[in-house]
Amino acid sequence: MSDADASGAAGATAAGAAATDPGQSALRAYRRLISVAWVYWPLLLAATIGMVIEALAAGVFASLMEPMVNETIVARNNDLRLSLPLAIIALFIVRGAATFTTDYGMARVGRAVVRDLRAALMEKYLRMPSTRYDAEPVPAMVSRLSYDTEQLAHASTHSLKILITDTLTIAVLFAVMVYQSYRVTAAVIVIVPLIGLIVGRVSRRYRRINQGIQDGVADMTATAEQALAGHQEVKIYDAQDAEARRYAGLIERNMRLNVKVESTRATSSAVVQLLAAIALAMILYYAGREAVKGRMDPGQFVAIMTAMMAMLPSIKRLTNVQSSIQRGVAAAQRLFGLLDAPEETDDGRVALVRARGELRFENLSIRYHGAEDVALRNIDFLARPGTVTAIVGRSGSGKTTLVRAIPRFYEPESGRITLDGVPLGDYRLRDLRRQIALVGQRAVLFDDTVAANIAYGAMAGAERAAIEAAADQAHASEFIRHLPAGFDTRIGENGALLSGGQRQRLALARAFLKDAPILILDEATAALDSESEQLVQDALNHLIPHRTTLVIAHRLATVEHADQVLVLDRGALVECGRHSELLAQGGLYAHLYRLQFREQEFG
Repeated sequence: MSDADASGAAGATAAGAAATDPGQSALRAYRRLISVAWVYWPLLLAATIGMVIEALAAGVFASLMEPMVNETIVARNNDLRLSLPLAIIALFIVRGAATFTTDYGMARVGRAVVRDLRAALMEKYLRMPSTRYDAEPVPAMVSRLSYDTEQLAHASTHSLKILITDTLTIAVLFAVMVYQSYRVTAAVIVIVPLIGLIVGRVSRRYRRINQGIQDGVADMTATAEQALAGHQEVKIYDAQDAEARRYAGLIERNMRLNVKVESTRATSSAVVQLLAAIALAMILYYAGREAVKGRMDPGQFVAIMTAMMAMLPSIKRLTNVQSSIQRGVAAAQRLFGLLDAPEETDDGRVALVRARGELRFENLSIRYHGAEDVALRNIDFLARPGTVTAIVGRSGSGKTTLVRAIPRFYEPESGRITLDGVPLGDYRLRDLRRQIALVGQRAVLFDDTVAANIAYGAMAGAERAAIEAAADQAHASEFIRHLPAGFDTRIGENGALLSGGQRQRLALARAFLKDAPILILDEATAALDSESEQLVQDALNHLIPHRTTLVIAHRLATVEHADQVLVLDRGALVECGRHSELLAQGGLYAHLYRLQFREQEFG
């Protein structure tokens, strides 16, 4: 790979590490999260106004305690006996409306942020290099889409609401206390730095633990999906207990981390409440002293006590909310690291409508990221339009890597591939891939109708007649007609309601409909029974002509009529020629052919 591509692969491989890079500070990640939410600033503005009103209402309520006590209880002023209670009712009506506005606005913003980030992350995953999928299991990616993004809803809205509302409430109530008696209030200021120190230490601990929790959730998802998807192998090899133990170990670790979060939250909350109690005791002591000296009346004392008591829930919420905020920050660091990871290189400027299909490999070498040995070494050959190039060799010799380099799923470390004389990298990536139809050993189908699976992607607008014609050519119509709704039958996840041969014929129908000038067959018949293989092979015989076809073949008898056979061994092209020529040479191909012939003879 080139330096740019190598760096891209490195970025993709280490995306999880990049997301937690200490250089990307928690503050910067949180600011970026807020900037994502700021797109919905009208809702945020309305919610912020509601928060301000909530905080002011708390301060006004505490202030009303002074006239309530002094005028109605001490002075027994009948004029205020009704007006003050009515004022309190009106105050809480206004506060209720403000609370609704805040909660509704922040909830809408939170869900919108999750929606936007999920959509952006899914789009990013689909544009990442194939090396990304080699580095991280798909279930772990799904966990990022579901679990990590959900944490952001709390951090960007619910936790932000608590942070702003309770901070404003504490500030307003503190101002009420200062107004009533700055001497008494000054006595408790010493407690504030201690609370701030506790909150800071707890925040760092929360962030560290929550990063471990999110990694653990991704591991749990990947482990569970692998075990459940491979349940038949798990059962046949009596591995139920081993898989259960492996999953139990992961959930045990996750439980311990969550318990650490809760124990940290409980400890910090208890310490903060103790400090608040000390502050309350100091208020009582100094308020009593001020009253003895005639500098405080009963109304002022009740107002200060009311303000202090109203502060306590806000202080407790501010301490506890750190867990949610730091969980969101850890998720934001990870997700933004993924969103900033390099995408597939697409610097091509050459437009391409339909290629002739001449493929030339010129000293092509490919190395997987982090691998010591190259996967392919100095591959050099020409595949002309209208010809079939068969690629054979032992397992791990680089056959699949070779054909996957044509749609640029893997980039060369050195050398190049040209299509009609133009380097692949000079073409626009989308235009290049429109020239290629790929049918692998495992047909990739989706939980949709038969017709939608044939006319997939850019072919979604194809007419029904063209879809049916493609199915006819692939010998798929014969079983499609017997499905409950014909072409409109849903086939389940990855075609679970179909047999292996039926799935493969649908994949071939898709290739017929695409009608691409380059056809790649990656052991397309290797996993089929004899009858299905015969049907698929007959369909391939109609699909191959007039195209540049590259066939990875396990059964060497199927490549006897290929125009050229490439024999790979340990990433190198060791033999090239027609079937009869290679047999006559008596080299590796002849050896592999004799082995297969002997296996078939005695099988």
